[in-house]
Amino acid sequence: MLEAADFFIHETSIVDEGCQIGSNTNIWHFTHIMKNCQIGSNCVLGQNVMVAPTVQIGNGVKIQNNVSIYSGVTCEDDVFLGPSMVFTNVINPRSFIERKDEFKATLVKKGASIGANATILCGIEIGEYAMIGAGAVVTKSVPAYGLVVGNPSQQIGWVSKAGMRLKLDENGFAVCEQSNEQYKYSNGHLKCLNP
Repeated sequence: MLEAADFFIHETSIVDEGCQIGSNTNIWHFTHIMKNCQIGSNCVLGQNVMVAPTVQIGNGVKIQNNVSIYSGVTCEDDVFLGPSMVFTNVINPRSFIERKDEFKATLVKKGASIGANATILCGIEIGEYAMIGAGAVVTKSVPAYGLVVGNPSQQIGWVSKAGMRLKLDENGFAVCEQSNEQYKYSNGHLKCLNP
């Protein structure tokens, strides 16, 4: 049982033994946090969220309603998981074959956002500040700042840390219209030039 602390757990939710929950985190209705999970500070877990054993969630993560985070998934700081988005953890599931020793790790890096009803196949990495469109089916890793949509998903551009679509000039430079941060595209990667 968790000791009284500076986080909130709704009375309809269950938190199993061995979990660590950071300060100012809110866990809402009908959520189940399974054993030995680590959830950072300033997180929000909406209604009907399930976090499987040993999952690690960073600080400032927002998990919307009806999301299940399975063993093998790690979410770094400031990740956004949209309503009813889906993770997987086995490539070829069968109800009659036990494959718990075949879970494939999925990493969602700092600041990435995954839209409502998107599906993320296991064994891939979603790069820092990447943006996954609503309903996308992501079957391969997404680079930092990549904007992907569709089924199967395809990268259609780049976004800034603020989530604004970037327009690269002929030299591969872009400026975020909201933050004025500068970006440079080179060798297949986008990099923020501001510290």
